[in-house]
Amino acid sequence: MALDKYGYFSEDGREFIITRPDTPAPWVNYISNGRYTGLVSNTGGGFSYWMDPRDSRITRFRYNSLPIDRPGRYVYIKDEDGETWSLSWQPTGHKPDSYECRIGQGYQTIKQQYRGIGSEIAYFVPLGDDLEIWLIKLRNETYEPKRLSITSYVELCLGHALQDLIMQPNDQHFNLARFSHDDNAIFATKNYWVTNRGVSVAQPNQAWDKYVFFTSDLAANSWDCLKDAFIGPWRSEANPVGIEKDLLANTDITSGDACAALRGEVVLEAKQEAEFVVLMGCTPASADKDGLAIPPPGAREMIAKYRSPKAAHEELDKVKAYWDAYLASVQVQTPDDEMNIMLNVWGKRQSWVTFNMNRNAGYYHGGLLFGVGIRDQCQDMMGPILSVPDQVEDRLLEVLSKQFADGSTLHNYFKLTGVGEKTGHSDTPLWLPLAVINYLKETGDWTFLMKIVPFYDGGESDVLDHVMRACDYVLSQLTENNLPKFGPGDWNDTLDYVGRKGIGESVWVAHFLCYIRRETAEMLDNFCEGTPCPGAVRIKEAAARYRAQYDLIKAALNDRCWDGEWYIRGIRDDGKVIGSAKNTEGRIFMNAQSWAAISGVADSRRAKMAMDSADRLLITSRGPKILSPSYTQVDSGVGLATRCVPGKKENGAIFNHVAAWAILGNCVIGEGNRAYSYYRKTLPMVQATDPDVYKMEPYVYSEYVTSDDHPTFGQASHAWLTGSGVWMFRDGLDYILGVRPAYDGLLIDPCIPDSWDGYKVTRKFRGATYQIEVKNPNHVQRGVASITVDGQPIEGNVIPAFDKGSLVRVVCVIG
Repeated sequence: MALDKYGYFSEDGREFIITRPDTPAPWVNYISNGRYTGLVSNTGGGFSYWMDPRDSRITRFRYNSLPIDRPGRYVYIKDEDGETWSLSWQPTGHKPDSYECRIGQGYQTIKQQYRGIGSEIAYFVPLGDDLEIWLIKLRNETYEPKRLSITSYVELCLGHALQDLIMQPNDQHFNLARFSHDDNAIFATKNYWVTNRGVSVAQPNQAWDKYVFFTSDLAANSWDCLKDAFIGPWRSEANPVGIEKDLLANTDITSGDACAALRGEVVLEAKQEAEFVVLMGCTPASADKDGLAIPPPGAREMIAKYRSPKAAHEELDKVKAYWDAYLASVQVQTPDDEMNIMLNVWGKRQSWVTFNMNRNAGYYHGGLLFGVGIRDQCQDMMGPILSVPDQVEDRLLEVLSKQFADGSTLHNYFKLTGVGEKTGHSDTPLWLPLAVINYLKETGDWTFLMKIVPFYDGGESDVLDHVMRACDYVLSQLTENNLPKFGPGDWNDTLDYVGRKGIGESVWVAHFLCYIRRETAEMLDNFCEGTPCPGAVRIKEAAARYRAQYDLIKAALNDRCWDGEWYIRGIRDDGKVIGSAKNTEGRIFMNAQSWAAISGVADSRRAKMAMDSADRLLITSRGPKILSPSYTQVDSGVGLATRCVPGKKENGAIFNHVAAWAILGNCVIGEGNRAYSYYRKTLPMVQATDPDVYKMEPYVYSEYVTSDDHPTFGQASHAWLTGSGVWMFRDGLDYILGVRPAYDGLLIDPCIPDSWDGYKVTRKFRGATYQIEVKNPNHVQRGVASITVDGQPIEGNVIPAFDKGSLVRVVCVIG
């Protein structure tokens, strides 16, 4: 395929191997332990932060810069002839004799050959401490000795990244950075730290609570802490004046634009190799901080622990072992090699990143404005819960604590400050019950419902009460027509003027509310089957009430929102409809059809008709569109969607999150061929078959792909941080392959293309390992003819939960 022009997957799918540096856009990886995070591109670009990319940024990044992908993590080499190049190709842009970048699981390596020197640099973050390691190997491939000058360099941000971006001329006056001869390290911090989002004359009287250290096991013969001194006037990272000189300027700063540059020397005899490391990390500030302490608390111990190639290799092995264990939660063998790669490796990898990076730190989401989304986190948990349920439990408790006592919730919050924004989006409270239900189905831990969690505005209650309050709050927002108010947006944030006056109604939220009502009632039924069940009578009454409310809203949807061949998307404040055959633009929305099927609101006839209409009117060769036709005229009664370029973003793009729900909706109605067709079309490596058009990384999903309503049909944008990553993973595993958790075990319910002969799934579930073989001798799309467990036939299609450590062999015949 054309993708081979730039790279290919390793045989085991664990790495994407880039074979030339000039990819159509920066192709990015994440190195992180969940606290300290770095974004690293295939040319060394990116940035680092601790916990929060806005409030505790370590290095700087310039979005939409030209040259692109600046600055980054750079190691410059200068030989005796005065020739200079970089181990990551950028920023010097030389023409290497060979180049290879391996995008790995928690690590990244870049190899080059240039001017007789072979080089390899590996970037990763250790599991246990807050730093990144650059493990560097140089080899003299010639028969002549080589004396090389080595300069490692980063541009520092030090604290609040948005403040640095918009107030840098003033903000730099608080930077402190010094070189310590005793530690062979640069230490840096900021004496003034803004943690608020808004602009105010009230200034926070505080220093940044972190110190940064930058060091190497190469002895530094010179250094720079002032970017102006290192780069020089009218220059860039491509040709710093500091590299031209034999020594750096030895600048320390108490004010100025901060950087960290260390220069050392390596002498290589003929065919000789050398290894060294560069470390960059952060440590907490001392309580009595007064200026820049040398060394910062804890820094000397961390540096001593990691500043050697031996220690670096040991830590890199631990990172790889962690990912071996993480990926082992599910392994599949299907007739589709690309599907195998996504389900075995990159689907789990992407959902780990969205969970830990909170969809908040990327090349397209800069982490500067929105923080952690409640809606996002509740979905992103669905990936890591298979491998690290304890971490998911902790995060779920954190998210639940952002709920108000009335059942409403913050829409987003910042991790370090806890401050968030309550926007009134009509769907946000409902994601909390979804996250709890998914957690219970995976773990079977009913005691979780009895854990006490505070409310954001004071008081506390158990998790069960949090769930019920969320449902009841959304019910309290129903209109007289028994439909939810649209508010300033639902899942689609760009439909932001449909219901801003509090009159408009969201059909999608009505579908979603019905789904949550049905699922919550089932959860309450299962909870009461256990003994003892606190408040059993109240809980059973609530389950009955939820089912009655489900029927009420379902009737309203089918009476008022069925358009003849599909469901409308909503009703505006002015009473006009969107997503109707009566509209000229935006006549049909995919979400209103897929969720009618997912929620059970549509009966089998209407569900099929709605999904058939969506297939007829929304499908393209690269996947289904979010809506059609795209808006070409701005409509102030709809909102931002109509201001987007036709065919891009929420205005008619192939929006992968929406496509994932379309796949799920087709599985629900038994359309295995169609579900798989959509899944196949939207696989990133399939969408990227022409990488110069697609542009984004071919190993993870992007938020959207431009549709045929725009001249750049097939161009992707916003890679990595999209909810489609986790939904596509769970679609493939839970609904196409049909192996998904239920309260009483693993449910086997395949919905596959009828051309498949079968497939295999190995899945860990509540401590046991299930080896599942599915056979399709009659070449059907759906239906279970028989299941055997360890050779014995069982009734139904739910495999009971076995004891921890058990190996369970399952054979399922479709028919």
